[in-house]
This record gives sequence, structure tokens and C-alpha cells, in this order.
Amino acid sequence: MAEQTSTHSLFDLTGKVAIVTGGNGGIGLGIALGLAGAGADIVIAARDPVKTAEAMLQIEALGRRAVSLPVDVSQEAAVKRMVADAVDSMGRIDVLVNNAGIVARGEPQDLPVADWDMVMNVNLRSAFMASKEVHPQMVKQGGGKIINIGSLYSIFGSNNSTPYGASKGGVVQMTKSLAVFWAKDNIQVNVLLPGWITTPMTQGIPQAAPERYKTISDRIPAGRWGLPEDMAGAAVFLASRASDYVTGSSLVADGGYSAN
Repeated sequence: MAEQTSTHSLFDLTGKVAIVTGGNGGIGLGIALGLAGAGADIVIAARDPVKTAEAMLQIEALGRRAVSLPVDVSQEAAVKRMVADAVDSMGRIDVLVNNAGIVARGEPQDLPVADWDMVMNVNLRSAFMASKEVHPQMVKQGGGKIINIGSLYSIFGSNNSTPYGASKGGVVQMTKSLAVFWAKDNIQVNVLLPGWITTPMTQGIPQAAPERYKTISDRIPAGRWGLPEDMAGAAVFLASRASDYVTGSSLVADGGYSAN
């Protein structure tokens, strides 16, 4: 009888290295800490050095190695340098989490085209560039995991940011295409769709728009907004051997919001 792999070992990331863009706060930090807790060493690719330093301390407190790589993910040269520096620092890249994202709110008819371009560059174009750059390294290693971060606006229309919704919808379709192309390389590409999570991007909603906050909250069957750490388990699954036969998939983590 073939030896059965233990459930624990399926989720063990010991010896793995993960790049998390925007990994110094919010959902990105929640994911980075989750991956570190499962044994991975973490490359935090983000712009704010103060936040990054604090995030690195949290990762190191879990007994894992953390490396900081300042990067503007909207710039191709910077993304290329990020991947090269990650390999130089850590020796390998097993997991890429394309989490960095921004939003530009406003009525679409009033939105400057420059704002559209900025959101697309950070949320969608950067995820493609980073995925493209890690591909040769993952092929060399015999495989890897790419986790893109979408949104509920990947499946619903956005009522406050057309470019954000469009970019996150694009992330889902890009994920499917990369999954198809790179399955032969043993690279699994999936997208995580967080629901309403309390982060620096959303924490002002209760005070600024109490009626909207109540409408959203009332629709969440779990009875609460999510926290960044609520994304950790899903990310560990998508980063680990447990998801070796899962690719091109969208994993919704929203407390039941989209089902209600």
C-alpha cells in the first residue's frame, strides 16, 4: 500500500520562500504571517519602510526569516529587480502573492483617465509582470504557486470604483489563463477573493458611511467583517501541496456575503 501523506505535511511550508507584494499591512500582512506560521520565509515587497520594519519583526517572532524589498510594482524595472533580489537573498521563490492594490473612487464620467491607468497598473499589470518574472525561477525549481488577490468586485459590479472592479475582474481572467499555460510547468495559479475585510482601505467606512456599513454588515451571514488573519488559512492552502491539483480557481473568503 502506498504511504499516505499526513494532513499536517500537506500544509507544511518549511523550506519554502514566498514573495508577498504589499505584505506590510492589511490583507497582505495577514497572508504573510499565515505563510510564516506554516514555515515559509517571507520576502515583503512594499513601499513604506516603517510598516515593513514592523511586519518583519512579526514574521521573525514566528521564527522565520524576513527580507524587505522596497518596490513600486507599477514599474517593470522595479518588478524585475524585486524578483532578482529575492532570488539573490533567499535562493529560491516557491510562492508569489500578488496582493499590492490601490483604489480610485468616483463617478466614472468624472474619473480622470490617469486614475484608471494607475489602478490598472498596480492591481492588474503588476500581477502579470511579477508572475512573468517568477516563471523561469519556478520552472527551474520544478514548480511553484502563484496566488493573486482579487475582490468581491471580481464578481460583482462596483458602485464606487469602476477601475478597481475592472482590474479585479481582470485578475480572475488572467489567473485562469496563466493556470492553463503553466500547468505543464507544475505551477498552480489561483485567485483569492476576500470579502469585506477591515483594513486601512476600509476602516473609515463605519464613520464615513454608516448606512453603507450597516447594509454590508447585515448581509454577512458570519455576522462580522473579516480580519486580515482570516485570509491566512486560504493562503496557506493555495501555497501548499494541499492544492497541487487546484489551479485556475477562485476561492471566495467572505463570511458568506456572496452566497446571501
